[in-house]
Amino acid sequence: MSDVVPPEVRPKPVVPAKPPNVGAPSPSSHFPPQGPGIGGGGSISAPPPSAIPVPIGSHGPSHVGSHAVGHSVGHGHAASHVGGHTAAHNGGLGHGGSHSSGGGSTLLGYIGIDTIIEQMRKKTMKTGFDFNIMVVGHSGLGKSTLVNTLFKSQVSRKSAGWARDEKIPKTVDIKAVSHVLEEGGVKMKLTVVDTPGFGDQINNDNCWEPISKYINEQYEKFLKEEVNITRKKRIPDTRVHCCLYFITPTGHSLRPIDVEFMKRLSHSVNIIPVIAKADTMTLEERQEFKQRVRKELEMGGIEFYPQKEFDEDMEDKSDNDKIREAMPFAVVGSDKEYQVNGKRVLGRKTAWGIVEVENPNHCEFAQLRDFLIRSHLQDLKEVTHNIHYETYRAKRLNENGGLHPISSNDTQESNL
Repeated sequence: MSDVVPPEVRPKPVVPAKPPNVGAPSPSSHFPPQGPGIGGGGSISAPPPSAIPVPIGSHGPSHVGSHAVGHSVGHGHAASHVGGHTAAHNGGLGHGGSHSSGGGSTLLGYIGIDTIIEQMRKKTMKTGFDFNIMVVGHSGLGKSTLVNTLFKSQVSRKSAGWARDEKIPKTVDIKAVSHVLEEGGVKMKLTVVDTPGFGDQINNDNCWEPISKYINEQYEKFLKEEVNITRKKRIPDTRVHCCLYFITPTGHSLRPIDVEFMKRLSHSVNIIPVIAKADTMTLEERQEFKQRVRKELEMGGIEFYPQKEFDEDMEDKSDNDKIREAMPFAVVGSDKEYQVNGKRVLGRKTAWGIVEVENPNHCEFAQLRDFLIRSHLQDLKEVTHNIHYETYRAKRLNENGGLHPISSNDTQESNL
């Protein structure tokens, strides 16, 4: 009778615990404040994926960095469900282990995939990012004041050496002023592009052409850098990410120049219409004017940001629908502070009281700021890169049969 050999008993693998310091910020690191937005308070913690601005200047695969944070690559959902859903929502391990959508095996322990968010945050903190905003509208609508109010600093063209006796140009002029802003350790190179002379002439025919030309020139500049054989590690981004279009508060309807400008440029830049100097209208007049403007934009087939076709999921659609219903924002700008109920507030002083800029009962400036800076700044950059720039790039390459790459030494091949 042969001996019975008992089966080999192997010890169960030990599941390592998640290191307490992995993925957690060090006490010495600087974080953006975690309140309702950039300027909010609250405890210091790693920001959520959608709150991290990622520069689009680096050039590996198109948009791996930015879409891995806020959205999936190329406006799809594969990446967000595997990486974002698993790591961000389940904390790496989830309910007893994460399963990939492709039928992968169960994780036996902590890997550290979720630290990619912290890695991206650190890289962004070091390199900073660019944001370029254009303001368009008649003179005297408070464009410079509103930009200064948005970024709580003197960033407009008029704040940078503008003279009071400067005459209105006879044609539309384009002037860009850049500043570096830093908050919570995050650096942003802000470029404000002003368009003095727009709509100020007796004959305003084709006054949008210099603006359209400037926008396309920035796309062309970026494209030429991309096709170089020896490319820069980070291409300077001068593309216009957002165009604030200031509507005159007539209380009646849009002017023909308003309709024509937005119709011609809505497919090449992110247009956000705002009603300037909203304190010149009563609340009832303001609401009626907003409804009339929205109807006219819809009838004219004018698309403004955020466009419906770019909503990626039902959550995006729900959030953006609320924003679209509130647009155009009726705003008031001011860089002067006044004492109200024992607090210092930004506002405009009138004979009957003070219009508080950041009071939602007085105007919609706070909604515009939260939308533009605190929730959609990164998406504005992504739509510019993935939609408007790609449209321009495809058109240029089709027209020329492809741009010829330029070497660093400008060498030319000899014909043999």
